[in-house]
Amino acid sequence: MPTEWSVRAISRAMLPVLLLLTLVEVGSGLVLGSFEDTLLRYPSLLVLIPVTIGTAGNLGSVLAARLSTAFHLGTLSFSPANETLAGNAVATVALAASIFPVVGLGAWGLSALTGSTTLSPWTILTVSLTSGLSLAVLAVVVTVVATYAAYRLELDPDDVVIPVVTNTCDVLGVVLLYLAVLLFV
Repeated sequence: MPTEWSVRAISRAMLPVLLLLTLVEVGSGLVLGSFEDTLLRYPSLLVLIPVTIGTAGNLGSVLAARLSTAFHLGTLSFSPANETLAGNAVATVALAASIFPVVGLGAWGLSALTGSTTLSPWTILTVSLTSGLSLAVLAVVVTVVATYAAYRLELDPDDVVIPVVTNTCDVLGVVLLYLAVLLFV
């Protein structure tokens, strides 16, 4: 665990991570551009994009903060049998299961209020729940892997895990939403 708290040390740890994540975000834009016509045809799907990736990023960030705290306290081991790890992972997916139906119905409701909905609420709910739950599971995986990588590279997980998780969830969110749209619309 690094003990040096300087601008130089933080910059040296974070600059490569942030540069790589910037390139990853470009990939998200490319995926979004590839199904722009579908999104414009069904505005309720367009409403889902920022909410889905934001919610997944928030869930991953909460998990990252909890794992980082447990790491600093010495109560985290990277074993599936570890109660801290498993409990927080299950809680993250359970939160996703409870919030993404609200996200889907909210997106449909807002689209209905503006008169721009052409899909049924069940279709939007299915797209939101499928992409949201898949994204939550992947956010757990990314968070655990990023926390473990920070530990192995002797980086402070407080510095690197949340940016990695939020940026990765942005990209995965767009990809998984795209796949759900292909399956259900």
